[in-house]
Amino acid sequence: MKEEKILQMLAQPEKQREAFGIIVRQYSEQLYWKIRNIVQDHDDANDVLQNTFMKAWMALGDFQSKSKISTWLYRIAVNESLDHLRRQKTKVSADEDISVANRLLADEYFNGDETQALLQQAIAKLPDVQRTVFTLRYYDNMKYSEMSRVMNTSEGALKASYHIAVKKIHDYVLNFSND
Repeated sequence: MKEEKILQMLAQPEKQREAFGIIVRQYSEQLYWKIRNIVQDHDDANDVLQNTFMKAWMALGDFQSKSKISTWLYRIAVNESLDHLRRQKTKVSADEDISVANRLLADEYFNGDETQALLQQAIAKLPDVQRTVFTLRYYDNMKYSEMSRVMNTSEGALKASYHIAVKKIHDYVLNFSND
């Protein structure tokens, strides 16, 4: 359904629930993969997706149509993903953590090979914001202008974060290959 029609429905209190159902159906898969690329675990991605839609529903009255629905949802999803990563860091100590690559290879929903798992391991080593910028740019090919609206930061800072992330990933993979 076109965004204009959804926005018209959202403006009518008696049609908000129906409009939100359309939003959930229309954006669930896209948001899942954006979140999955950040948090990397299927179950965690599902939890963050559910939290994203709960937050969106609760904030529906605050949505002012200044941005596209997708941009608004991506912003909520990115913030929820980053919050999830912060909570995870406090739960897991370094010696309890098993490698991301090993977890992914054991995950029945992961359909990649060892090289892709190594890439995910390198991405997991990035600071949260660099990881998010990298995944939005690399996997989603999101333009810096849209990413700027989603993450509420300047395009220049995003470009710098992306290039630093690429270098760190490159260095990690090289070091891993030399070991």
